[in-house]
Amino acid sequence: MKKSIIAVSILSIISTGAIAHNHDEHAGHAHEHVTAGALATGKGKPASQHTIDANKALAETLNFEDTRVFADNDRGLITPLDEKTSTHLRDRFKGLHSGLEAQDSSPDSVNPSLWRQGQANFSADGLYQVTDGIYQVRGTDLASTTFIKSDSGWIVYDVLMHDKAMESSLDFFLKNVPEGGDEPVIAMIYSHSHADHFGGSRAVQNRFPDVKVYAPHNFVKEVVDENVLAGNAMSRRAAFQYGATLGAASQTGIVDAALSNGWSQGLDHNITLVAPDVTFPSGDDQKFYEYKIDGVPFVFMDTAGTEAPSGNVAYLPKHNTIWTGEMTYQGMHNIYTLRGAKVRDSLKWSKDINLMINAWGSDIEVLMGSHSAPLWGNTNIVSFMKEQRDNYGFVHNQTLRLANEGMGIQDIGATIDSELPESLRQLWHTNGYHGTYSHNARAVYNMYLGYFDMNPANLNRLTVNEEARHFTQAYGGCEAGYTTAKAQFDDGNYRFAGVMLDHIVRTCDDYTDARKLLADNWEQQGYQAEGAGWRNIFLTGAQEVRVGTLPGTPKTSSPDVLSEMTVENLLDFMAIKVVAKKADGLDFTLNINVQDIGEKYFVELSNGNLNNVQVNEFKTADTTLQINKADINQVLLGQTTLADLIKANKAEIKGNSEVLQTLADISVKFDSAFEIVPRPAKGQQVDADIYQ
Repeated sequence: MKKSIIAVSILSIISTGAIAHNHDEHAGHAHEHVTAGALATGKGKPASQHTIDANKALAETLNFEDTRVFADNDRGLITPLDEKTSTHLRDRFKGLHSGLEAQDSSPDSVNPSLWRQGQANFSADGLYQVTDGIYQVRGTDLASTTFIKSDSGWIVYDVLMHDKAMESSLDFFLKNVPEGGDEPVIAMIYSHSHADHFGGSRAVQNRFPDVKVYAPHNFVKEVVDENVLAGNAMSRRAAFQYGATLGAASQTGIVDAALSNGWSQGLDHNITLVAPDVTFPSGDDQKFYEYKIDGVPFVFMDTAGTEAPSGNVAYLPKHNTIWTGEMTYQGMHNIYTLRGAKVRDSLKWSKDINLMINAWGSDIEVLMGSHSAPLWGNTNIVSFMKEQRDNYGFVHNQTLRLANEGMGIQDIGATIDSELPESLRQLWHTNGYHGTYSHNARAVYNMYLGYFDMNPANLNRLTVNEEARHFTQAYGGCEAGYTTAKAQFDDGNYRFAGVMLDHIVRTCDDYTDARKLLADNWEQQGYQAEGAGWRNIFLTGAQEVRVGTLPGTPKTSSPDVLSEMTVENLLDFMAIKVVAKKADGLDFTLNINVQDIGEKYFVELSNGNLNNVQVNEFKTADTTLQINKADINQVLLGQTTLADLIKANKAEIKGNSEVLQTLADISVKFDSAFEIVPRPAKGQQVDADIYQ
């Protein structure tokens, strides 16, 4: 019987409204001048002269003569996206990038390298033939979806982020593919455990109920684990990284998301998960794994611990094609993702790419992956893979070289760019659009040496707000500090001025001029940022300093995530909600009989900490609770109460019933919009007209 489908609402963002669609034919590489009036679909303050000069200086170092990525994006186009498929993503960026692909000038308020990446990503538009029997639909979501012809139908590799985007992409594919449009999808393969690669799975299963699902080792565990225990904080941070509250794409707002222009949006869009039927072996046991799916031979290679904690790549010998998943794309990826996740192993990343080269490099004629257009030609592909390999190796090796020479984490992050060899600097596909050299290098340092740089001044810091008050006093007070900070701002020293102004606004939160200038400062840093995440974080910080937190923060702890968690995971999740000082002295013990899955747990509150262990036989306890796992999920989410379950004979309590009330009393409900930057009090908003 087919496994159940679980909707996993990890990163769903409320739609900010799609731009009315008027489909253009596939655009050529126009070179007309960019005008502010033509691009301004949103508001924002203009770029300062310092920002204009910095962006122009960077543009002079960029190799705009290299337009290969645009030729690759156009190659194999069968038909552009139609009206239905364009509404999910592409329409939001038409007013910004349409007709400007491969242009070597950019708006003053956008880093020219990031602008060019946005143009390249915008040129993904339709159904493409990759090689004989392999097709891709690109431009409908953060990732692309790939269809491979098999003996009795189609194998789909990665199924986008949202169900509605995948539903229309699937319809578009079957309608326009030149072969087999009347044949079923018989298999889905997930390349790794991030939502933009499995989130549309329900749409495929709804259309083809017998589809079989394949995934890398530990896939479901990593899907449900990554965004739960730290889920509230990660969701809030993700809103910053992806500019979830910034509104429509514009030259003063969102211009790109590094991997594509963005992700699909809509009020009815859901991230879903069809649990896998088959998971492949761990690389600890078997690095390479041969497997045939409906007549198509694959050689999978486990890549866990690189871009994702669960992932693989594959070679298709029948097609001389390598599927690299997210191990490579037209840019540098994250060693540490700014939304928050476990640090990735850049050395393993580099070595795994090297293994791919050595295993298949002599045979590869096509390279395709989850993002960006494919590459063709053995020499071209092997060079690309070596350059990607060496870029991740550079970040790892040079960070540790500098650390071993005595440089600390802050200085490495500030100077790592200057260590970059010219051979890598001149390449577009190693630029820091998603993972910057600065924050990736700090991630490497942290992985090996931790956050502490051994400077005693950083060992026992005050809280952020306490430190801000003392620094502001040292500046001579808010007004004197503001005068100094404004002079730094006027000189274009935005990085230093931003630190001063953050201190001043935290200390004197009703100082309107300082609040305005702090927002202006971060806005200019966003305009100069090459990394899409950096731009969004600076611009979201400016927004929140001006007007507070706007709607858009995603939520991770949905019923569907919880339904795939183990009971131990759920109990661990409950433990992080306990306030230790409040719980101290209220010790209790609790047996839990999860009858529908045959598991027993012993839970103990002691010293303000909630512990749990799975047991074979119950211990002596204050209370015993008998309940089904599905009902635990409902209680945690506030969708029912224990009293209602007991009344309905779905749960039973023996012993001291006050234990569960005690647990409720000592637990907190997380604020999904907690403060990150110093937000204005009611009535103290500034420059609010920008966001109306």
